[in-house]
Amino acid sequence: MRLINIKAVLEREQVMGEGGRIDRRTRVLEFADDETTKYAILSHRWIDSTEVDYEEMVNLTKMDKEERDEIRQRFGYKKILDSCKQAKRDGYAWLWADTCCIDKRSSAELSEAINSMYRWYENSAVCYTYLHDVPGSLFPTASDREKYAKGDGWPEWFSRGWTLQEMIAPSNVQFFNMDWQRLGDKRTLARTLRHITGVPEHILTDGLSGNRPCIAQIMSWAANRMTTRVEDRAYSLMGLLDVNMPMLYGEGKRAFHRLQLEIIRTSNDHSIFAWGRNDGRTGSILADDPSFFGDCANMVLMEHNRFIEYLKDRIPEEELRSIEEDRFGTFPITNRGIQIWLFLRPYRDSRSVFQAWLPCYSHPFHSPVIINLALWNSNYYRYSSSVSQFPTEQKLEFRQLYLRYQGAQYRNATFEIDDSAIVENGLTCSNVYPPELTGNALTLTGANPFCIRVYSDSQTNCRFAVAFGQCFGQDWIHCVCEVPAHGFSWFDEEEFLVRGPERVQSMAEAPPRGERYGRVWVKHTSLPRSTCIVRTSRIVWERSRIGVRVEVFRHPCFHNGPDEWKILGVEGANDPKRDMRGLMIYDKSHQGGHTLRVDGIEMEFLLVRDGTMLGDYGQIGDSGSFLGEGNIFADIKLLVPDADITPRQHNVVPFYSRYLEVTPDKFGLSLPFSHTFKSSLASFSPRLTNLYLVTRVVQCTPECESTCSYLCLVSGWLD
Repeated sequence: MRLINIKAVLEREQVMGEGGRIDRRTRVLEFADDETTKYAILSHRWIDSTEVDYEEMVNLTKMDKEERDEIRQRFGYKKILDSCKQAKRDGYAWLWADTCCIDKRSSAELSEAINSMYRWYENSAVCYTYLHDVPGSLFPTASDREKYAKGDGWPEWFSRGWTLQEMIAPSNVQFFNMDWQRLGDKRTLARTLRHITGVPEHILTDGLSGNRPCIAQIMSWAANRMTTRVEDRAYSLMGLLDVNMPMLYGEGKRAFHRLQLEIIRTSNDHSIFAWGRNDGRTGSILADDPSFFGDCANMVLMEHNRFIEYLKDRIPEEELRSIEEDRFGTFPITNRGIQIWLFLRPYRDSRSVFQAWLPCYSHPFHSPVIINLALWNSNYYRYSSSVSQFPTEQKLEFRQLYLRYQGAQYRNATFEIDDSAIVENGLTCSNVYPPELTGNALTLTGANPFCIRVYSDSQTNCRFAVAFGQCFGQDWIHCVCEVPAHGFSWFDEEEFLVRGPERVQSMAEAPPRGERYGRVWVKHTSLPRSTCIVRTSRIVWERSRIGVRVEVFRHPCFHNGPDEWKILGVEGANDPKRDMRGLMIYDKSHQGGHTLRVDGIEMEFLLVRDGTMLGDYGQIGDSGSFLGEGNIFADIKLLVPDADITPRQHNVVPFYSRYLEVTPDKFGLSLPFSHTFKSSLASFSPRLTNLYLVTRVVQCTPECESTCSYLCLVSGWLD
């Protein structure tokens, strides 16, 4: 370590003050060994613009008078001089100060200093703690927010991250006020310091070498402390937690994640997972910063036998006998996650949300800490949403799992909801939960992770709800068929939150169709005791913008099967201006079994009578025949005579057609993809409700003597 030569600094200052000749060869900083040298050390609150760094301290005598005098007038320089004077009075020849004893131009030296700093403070003969904002001769014993506004009611030194280890590591800590009057020492002020900092008295008087608290409790001491750089919230704790790691300024909160991983590599302390902050997000098993451990001040580890004794009535007897202590206390870090054995219990019948028991507890309670986990893609994540309805009668399962430690991508999800078709059908949005999330542009955050919109028709007594949420950085949508007459309770809201991971999983596992285009998620839900069908469709335009279309239609013969999502391939789906009213139902029960390849894609066609035209719309009769009622091309021409609505032409080859011959004189036609046609079709969509539309035909060329058409009924966007 590099130390200040107290005699050299004070003599140099005296010569400069008297205007005498300065010996530029004087060495004010010298290297020494912290274990064999008796030295004093300074602890203080940095005030950046006033501090003196290594280069300025060494080159002070080489500067011109104006520059030198500017440095000598700084508050930080006077602080070093006063520290030297106090150390000299106490009989010390060496002093260490972090402002000027580290050459911060060297990243290697800075990293070495930060990794060694706890030891340097621990090996010091005395630590001078300078409280620059304390004016009187008495140490403050009561919070005063007016006097100490910057320090949350206490001297600002107590609010800083680095000063925590500077208070705990040295055995002899002396406190001084702004005029360098002694206020007391750490031992005599231990009770007051415990009240201010939360650090137990025995740690203040005896240090960490004896009865070291658990990781979570140590973290809690830093919960409310701040640092200028976010990475220092992690780096300032390395010595207290007895780990070393390289400095990577610029990594942000990843520094605190790395710190926790280093702790896990050298410790089997489960309390590192016991942080209790609930911000509604689901993600890494690791905390983002020390504030997540704010409620862990009384955390204590449980011995293995005591932990098993506590849980024995909740564990099947045969499983209890097979638990090995070595397996229980080992959790290596792998590229998949933290491999660990934990006791789990699922949330009711959920396949995704679990409770996990940890062998630690918080006074005055002696029951183990319980955390919530969520399963996603074979990994378990910390699930921060509040959950209370776990079944107490269900046995625990001792299971090996992988805890995800990589940081999840948190983002707000904005749903742009189009429910205009519902209004056109006589329904209204009667309730919203929570009530502040109104409007059709709905943004969900960690504080508001879900929203429920209730739709109702008082005349038909039709009621349903659509829930929107986000989990694992993914959005989810769910249609609720049964809506309580009294509305949703807190228990219902908890149910929506807990089912979030399953909703995300169901959307992620939706079977795709039509891979070559964009993706649209579609689900049809039959309402009980009703002929109503709710169709929900979803498009992701950008990472944070989700377009949602909610529609209701009535069809006495329609059965949607399982209430599951399907993904449709949609040309142009990424366009936010895409009109979602072009979406149609695919009724497979009325297909004819004639499968052809159109431009290389398999499609099923219905054999219909001669004269059926592309764009015809109508009903399907009881015999399965198509009964035309009109033609969309003719309707559009009446409104826009000059509209460009030329159909698209396709190559057709047989694939499986029940002996249907497709000769070279036949070709396929499909609806146009022009903006004019799409807009016109959207405007006609209310008229097409419950009707079938001919979207593709296979017909003969004009030279062919026979004429035949085949009808294809499709779901999804017009392709």
